[in-house]
Amino acid sequence: MQLIGLKTCDTCRAARKALPDAQFVDARDDGVDDAILSAALDRFGDDLVNKRSTTWRGLDDDQRARPAMDLLKDHPTLMKRPLIVDGDRMVLGWSKASQAELGV
Repeated sequence: MQLIGLKTCDTCRAARKALPDAQFVDARDDGVDDAILSAALDRFGDDLVNKRSTTWRGLDDDQRARPAMDLLKDHPTLMKRPLIVDGDRMVLGWSKASQAELGV
């Protein structure tokens, strides 16, 4: 199981604490594998891009119009977090529903 997020994100810290055996991948420092990012975009679509983030608010309209894959590669902090990958299963965020889906 991989937990993809940011080491400075409080939500990711909570998820890491609840899932101590998960391999943590810092999206900013380590990057996100293209195959995982592509699969996550196929599964979650626009929900993968956090449009309430400070990074999003700092982008101009031309940058926001770019494909989501390009945006997430250039600005990993735009990804909603955490993204939890367990084989073919993917869970986005750390809500009560996502925790229940993971059995936490």
